[in-house]
Amino acid sequence: MYRYETGIPMIDREFGGLRAAANVLILAPPLTYAEHLAYRIACPRTGEWTVAISTDERAADVAGAFRKQGAGRGHVGIIDAVTKSSVPTLRDTARAKFVTSPLDLTSMGIKFSRMVEDMWKEGVMADPPGPMPPPVRLCVNSISTLLMYARLEVTFRFLHVITNRVKKLEGVGIYVLNSESFDEKTISTIKQLMNMVIEVRTDDGRQSVERDFRVIGIHGRTTPWIRYFYDDGTLTVEE
Repeated sequence: MYRYETGIPMIDREFGGLRAAANVLILAPPLTYAEHLAYRIACPRTGEWTVAISTDERAADVAGAFRKQGAGRGHVGIIDAVTKSSVPTLRDTARAKFVTSPLDLTSMGIKFSRMVEDMWKEGVMADPPGPMPPPVRLCVNSISTLLMYARLEVTFRFLHVITNRVKKLEGVGIYVLNSESFDEKTISTIKQLMNMVIEVRTDDGRQSVERDFRVIGIHGRTTPWIRYFYDDGTLTVEE
């Protein structure tokens, strides 16, 4: 089965990356740059594709973040639920599609499916051909915003469809959720859809804020805490 590298040295070295058909929740407090950790893991490698559903950032900013992670040109597609509310005349392109707001879950789902179909066609016709089926990563930033617009039951149904789609595609899905904005029932409900959880913590030191994460449920194990840093658009993970 295909393995997805994460860009996290310990995970790739000790576990061989992520298995295909995995859905991973990044559960993080505010101001931890969890979205950039998500972009790091969701960044496509050679022969891979990524779809990012953005409810928090404009498509141009998301594309720039993936470029800083080393994403290949044309291998990232973005579904933007932010920009069209202020620029209603925006039209879809092959790699950037727009919905009116984070409440428009139906359009998000349709455009996700269409974008993946287009990527698969390109993957199949590539010369030289890449892995089959064409590997696809999904990044959703963020579930927190979806929950602000829609009830938990509605958001759960949408994510249930999306996570199942990721499994059928033999892809990987990375989803960001603010750990401090929702009650335990909401968090537990979302966790039901996931194979793994990346738990982020912070420690306010005297001179700086330290940030760590661990992966819960990878091969039935929990990793040690892994430190990471974010500075001027660059996320660095300790070896």
